[in-house]
Amino acid sequence: MKTLTAVAFASVMLTGVALAQTVVNFDNLKTGAPPPGWTAGQTGSGAAKWTIERDNTAPSPPNVLKQSGQAYGVCIKDDTSIKDGFVEVKFKPISGTSDRAGGLIWRAKDTENYYVTRANAVGGNISIYHTIKGQRVAFKSISMNVTSGEWHTLRVDFQGNQFAVTFDGKKVIEAVDDSFADAGKVGVFITRADSVTLFDDFTYGAK
Repeated sequence: MKTLTAVAFASVMLTGVALAQTVVNFDNLKTGAPPPGWTAGQTGSGAAKWTIERDNTAPSPPNVLKQSGQAYGVCIKDDTSIKDGFVEVKFKPISGTSDRAGGLIWRAKDTENYYVTRANAVGGNISIYHTIKGQRVAFKSISMNVTSGEWHTLRVDFQGNQFAVTFDGKKVIEAVDDSFADAGKVGVFITRADSVTLFDDFTYGAK
């Protein structure tokens, strides 16, 4: 069984490399406003604030997507629908006392139902969750040093009920879950409270 699981995850990772991909770098969008064509909001209470901003540290300058509100921030690309594939983003945690994190969403039905993986500089961990009717439950978490004020790359490859999370080029989580089997939208995520995070080079592809 362990051998079959390893082979399956290897297949997920290898197929992800060969997929056609779309890259969104936010550079041609109006600053000071949410990105058009995205649902920029939050899960549950609070008030997320998603805006396009200029940042000279951006991996692909000049613009980034910034979240600076206080909520479980969710920003979902409206025209996506992927069952099996990958999603990747570069993110930079800026500030936050309770959390300082960035994450990815996939197979999203809406802002209350989706898979999410996130890397947290305050907690020093990377986790993978399902969020069902606004309730977020982790089904795997690992300790990981996530430095603040630096750009990182987070990626998840997904096929069927199997998921592989990669952080800065290193596979860090392999997990299985059956909560969402159908195709859904992809997007980015930040955790609760005062986490301020920048995003750039949002990339995705379907198998």
